[in-house]
Amino acid sequence: MNSSPITTWEGAGAYFTFADKPAVIAFFLLAATVACFGAIVIGFLHENKSFKNFE
Repeated sequence: MNSSPITTWEGAGAYFTFADKPAVIAFFLLAATVACFGAIVIGFLHENKSFKNFE
């Protein structure tokens, strides 16, 4: 099953998804930043709550 539209890799340099759409790249950067920061904050809050229950 070969559903790829690419038939040959000869002469191919690189494929850049969304390279010509800076708004999409900025959205993905913002989403990754929010996800990372959110995980840190949620982990911090969880650890503080867990430590209070331990005392």
